Amino acid sequence: MEKIPDQLGYLILTEDGAVLESGGDLENDERVATIITDLISLSNSIDPVAFGPEEKFKKISITYDDHWFSICISNKKIYVVKRSIHTSSSEIAVNV
Repeated sequence: MEKIPDQLGYLILTEDGAVLESGGDLENDERVATIITDLISLSNSIDPVAFGPEEKFKKISITYDDHWFSICISNKKIYVVKRSIHTSSSEIAVNV
């Protein structure tokens, strides 16, 4: 997980939200682990008529101004990576 470019932190969780591994900004962050687990539970319970019962998400991305989270499930583990968003100097000048 440490080799991911622009990574600020990571969590590897069990399906019930227990922290297996963590690092960076998310080191032992139980609060974020709980939020992520609740978000996954919510996404899995969205209207079964619109989304089939076997249709699960592949990846969830949450974007903020200066960072974003990527969340996915593989081998019954939840992987969360917090990455920075780099803006070019021209974008900064336009936004100021």
